Amino acid sequence: MEVKSSLCRRVAGKMARALNGTASRTSLLFLLALFIGAIISARWIDVSTLSAKGAKELAARSKPSVYKSPQKPRPPLPERPLNCTPINTNCSSLPWPPFPSIQNLDPPTSTCPDYFRWIHEDLKPWKGTGITQEMVERARRTATFRLLVIDGKVYVERYAKAYQCRDDFTIWGMLQLFRRYSGRVPDLDLMFDCVDWPVVKRWDYRGRVVPPPLFRYCGDKDSLDIVFPDWSFWGWPEINIEPWEALLKDLDDGNKKIKWMNRDPTAYWKGNPYVADTRKDLLKCNVTETQDWNARVYVQDWIKESQQGYKESNLANQCTHRYKIYIEGSAWSVSEKYILACDSPTLLVTPHYYDFVTRALMPTHHYWPIKGDDKCRSIKYAVDWGNSHKQKAQAIGKTASSFILEDVKMAYVYDYMFHLLSEYSKLLRYKPTVPEKAVQYCSESMACPAKGNYEKFMKESFVKVPSDSEPCILPPPFEPPALQLLLRRKANAIKQVETWEQNSRKKTKL
Repeated sequence: MEVKSSLCRRVAGKMARALNGTASRTSLLFLLALFIGAIISARWIDVSTLSAKGAKELAARSKPSVYKSPQKPRPPLPERPLNCTPINTNCSSLPWPPFPSIQNLDPPTSTCPDYFRWIHEDLKPWKGTGITQEMVERARRTATFRLLVIDGKVYVERYAKAYQCRDDFTIWGMLQLFRRYSGRVPDLDLMFDCVDWPVVKRWDYRGRVVPPPLFRYCGDKDSLDIVFPDWSFWGWPEINIEPWEALLKDLDDGNKKIKWMNRDPTAYWKGNPYVADTRKDLLKCNVTETQDWNARVYVQDWIKESQQGYKESNLANQCTHRYKIYIEGSAWSVSEKYILACDSPTLLVTPHYYDFVTRALMPTHHYWPIKGDDKCRSIKYAVDWGNSHKQKAQAIGKTASSFILEDVKMAYVYDYMFHLLSEYSKLLRYKPTVPEKAVQYCSESMACPAKGNYEKFMKESFVKVPSDSEPCILPPPFEPPALQLLLRRKANAIKQVETWEQNSRKKTKL
């Protein structure tokens, strides 16, 4: 810089003259000090003219560098396939845990979907008291089996045979959870009832008696049963429904086969109507020569289907109508998730029961509510409304489909199971011990002797590799005002639709 150069030249000249003359040593020292001061001053001027960015860069260069070793990628996790040699069907001969512990697990990548909040609500009856062994054993009255996890090993005591594969595939699903989160599920002791209807009635436990904790697939507003994912997530062999992970992709592909506008502009339902009066009543809504309620209702003959290779019951091929009807059977129905996965709007007949997911559904957002006591006229109005409000109707269908495809994928099903069982375990006030008649279970003891679709679906849903990350983060419980607001929003949305229907009928009469 010019200031720096000029100052240095003047000082250097004075020094030269002093050296050539008769200046004293003191003068020489004085001039030397002046020269050093000039250099420091010039240096300060130089730095002060740098931009803020340049000053930061200069400061950064002046700091000592710290060597950071590159992050080593985690080696591939060990895969342990089923080993069906005779000795391995005896669980005690297998290595335990099924996978070695994983060091430095990846942290959770997200908060769990909002329906996980209902875990806290389902366990609330025992929050103040905890769960004692006596409470658990009181649930045995209707339980299908008892399942215990002790030091990571699984023991089952069976009390009754469930309908078809329900008990086997529920136990199988838990075994896969314990493989996915190997060594991370705490000790627990639970009773499971595989029958549809809830039995722990709320009004029976309004006094000081604490209800027995009993797990099952569905609940209702009058019960305290603990809701758990149903068996069909790992397949339903008897009617050829594949495990959820593979089926979910097929359902997503099925949505793309026919554009919504090109689908049949009516409402579709196919199933067994003889399991409940409400389904028999739905048959009256079918098209006749004199009346068209905009519904197309078909009876599913499972015996005939099994003989014909299930060609007409492929769930991925049933997204062909603009609307689909969901109606409960003897209780809640596993068909609900398959129907909602189709991106045609679901016309949902007033439900009495809920599963672990459906309490998160909002009327007119995820589905269109249908009056249970006036199904036919309600279905006709819904279809007429949708066909005259096509964009809004499509939005309802896509919202529900996206919810099922993204928030109810198999990873979240396992995470829900993990959090529910972990929170349940925290409430136990005793250390579980193996009952005298309980038997140790493992994947090999169930899958290796299996035949047909049992074997096929167990092998398809078998967890070969553990998760290398923690489950999603469990959201906190509902605040009471927030829960009440949620319930009011649902009720108001249903009332709004009923009002629209009534007004439409009045106009028609005029």
